[in-house]
Amino acid sequence: MQGPMRRVVYVALYEAIAIIAATAGLSALSGQGAAHSGVVAAVSSVIAIVWNVVWNHLFERWEARQATRGRGMGRRIAHALGMEGGLVFMLVPLFAWWFKVSLWEALVMDIGLLLFFLVYTFVFNWSFDRIFGLPQSAQ
Repeated sequence: MQGPMRRVVYVALYEAIAIIAATAGLSALSGQGAAHSGVVAAVSSVIAIVWNVVWNHLFERWEARQATRGRGMGRRIAHALGMEGGLVFMLVPLFAWWFKVSLWEALVMDIGLLLFFLVYTFVFNWSFDRIFGLPQSAQ
């Protein structure tokens, strides 16, 4: 699977699982109910979808220019760090506002989710590539 269809399937699967996990995690970290946390998880998902499309486009453009093909451990780690690092800058202010906490408390909440999502992103990408094959840029 290649091109736009690959990206749509990737984002839909990734975010569906992410909303469930983020709702549970934010509810536990904030002490607020799943309904309240679920709203911000869904909004975070929309933000993540937009960032995901932008990040993957930029990453694949960079990847296509590399002499070494394939996705080894270093490239997968760089991909996950870039994806999650960009989200920190967007989600911390949202969490602070939504949960009415300080930026520090929101950062701590985001770090908790970040630790989960770093592993999740790595495992999801690896699994996705094994099931659907590598994108053209990595072949």
